[in-house]
Amino acid sequence: MARTESTMLLKLGEQAPDFRLPDVVSGRTIGLDSFEGKKGLLVMFICAHCPYVIHVREELARIGRDYADKSLGIVAISANDAVNYPDDAPPKLKQMAQELGFQFPFCYDETQEAAKAYAAACTPDFFLLDERRRLAYRGQLDDARPGNGVPVTGRDLRAAIDAVLAGEPAPARQKPSMGCNIKWKRGNEPAFAR
Repeated sequence: MARTESTMLLKLGEQAPDFRLPDVVSGRTIGLDSFEGKKGLLVMFICAHCPYVIHVREELARIGRDYADKSLGIVAISANDAVNYPDDAPPKLKQMAQELGFQFPFCYDETQEAAKAYAAACTPDFFLLDERRRLAYRGQLDDARPGNGVPVTGRDLRAAIDAVLAGEPAPARQKPSMGCNIKWKRGNEPAFAR
């Protein structure tokens, strides 16, 4: 695994890029408009096989449950090359979503265009959007990493979510997420990943 940090290239206040991606569980096409009326939207780039995602996946499911009755939309997206990384193919993503009881769509970005638009570099990589779908937070879930002994609490991301839902700015101090690099298809690597 190549340890990679978030690029933090998408600027705070920037309009979030739209996407149209299939949910691996329901088959529905999901985009920003799927979450109309929500005060916030959390876009997470994750996958099934990455040890960093495996380390926090229970917390991701818990966030989905904890905010299910709040005005927060959540979507998970996997952009990994499923040909070379079959553990991240849609059937495995669907299995992961069902086993963890995800209460949000889990989409597959086959063209990797959504990941490029968000300048997502690693799994997990988090992007929290405000009511106008402008970027309010991009950074880590918390300080936990596989093997570092820090408990997984979701502290950083939860603080940002709570601020956005209260109509307040997300914390100004935002630390990059860290994880495995997104598995780009050969010849499809964005400039920021080279």
